Order: sequence, then structure tokens, then C-alpha cells
Amino acid sequence: MRRHTTFTSVKVIAVGLLTMLASMLGAGTALAHSVVISSTPENGAEIASGPERVSVTFNEALQESFASLTVVGPDGNLWTKGDPVVEGPTVSAELGELGPAGVYTVAFRVTSADGHPVSGTRTFTLTQEGSGTPGAAADSSGESGSGGVPLWPFIVAGVLVFGGGLWFALRKPRGEN
Repeated sequence: MRRHTTFTSVKVIAVGLLTMLASMLGAGTALAHSVVISSTPENGAEIASGPERVSVTFNEALQESFASLTVVGPDGNLWTKGDPVVEGPTVSAELGELGPAGVYTVAFRVTSADGHPVSGTRTFTLTQEGSGTPGAAADSSGESGSGGVPLWPFIVAGVLVFGGGLWFALRKPRGEN
């Protein structure tokens, strides 16, 4: 009878380890973030005059909360007017007439459908000076923190659940010595 119990214990451990490995491998797709697929103006474009709106489009719908989209000109000033608008996979903001010729940086920070923040920049070059009026000077302090949800609580929870299941499977039933 002892041999049967040992074989069963080995099977339980093997199945548990395979289940844990499979769930960890499957987590890769669940942790994918939104990816930029296009922007207006396109990244690196050279344009003679600015569009009415600047936009960044992603591969999936975005959450509407906490979106940020700014355009900073070569003069260090903000050129976007008003708050960004999220419509499905696209975040956009009114731009209006631009000013000095040179490189403009589009900075974005959005929340993907899975709740992870995604940020980045795109650039375009204005080849002919415009007559627009800039906004306030851009904040050069930058953003702190890495953003996103920390992974360690999920790892700890997984280890605890696995350990509890293993203990339950390997414990001796009452009345057995």
C-alpha cells in the first residue's frame, strides 16, 4: 500500500508543476500592452503646416481615464489646446496653428484595455514657420515611477496557492499511520 501512496504523490507533484508551468507560460499574452500602430502626423514626418488635431492610434481600445497627449515645440512650449480625447484605440488633441519651424515632440501616456499605462513619444518636423501662439512652457521635470502593476504580488499569491494545494494533496488522511 505504501508504494501506491508514493506513486500517487509523485503524480500529484508532477501534475501540479506542469499546471503551474502552463499558467506561467500563458501569462505572456495576458501581459501584452497596447502598441502604437500610427499617428497623425506620422512619426518622423516633415510637414509645411500643422494639422488641426494630433493623434496616436493603438492596436486595441484604450481606457478613457488618465490619458495625456501633449505637443512640445522646438521653442520648449506646449502647442496642444485643451484636453486629449480618447475614442476607441485613438487618443487625440486639438493642435491649431503652429509656430517656429523645427522638431515637435508628441508625448503620450494612455491606459491600455488591460489597465497598464503605456507612454512614449513621436516626432514631426515643421518645415515652414507658422504664426500660431504657443501655450505655457513645457514641464521639463518628467514623470517619475515605472507605472504599471507590480508583478511580485501575483508571484507570491501563486506560490502560496500552489504550496497550499500541494500540502493538501500530500497530507496523510486521518486514521492512517
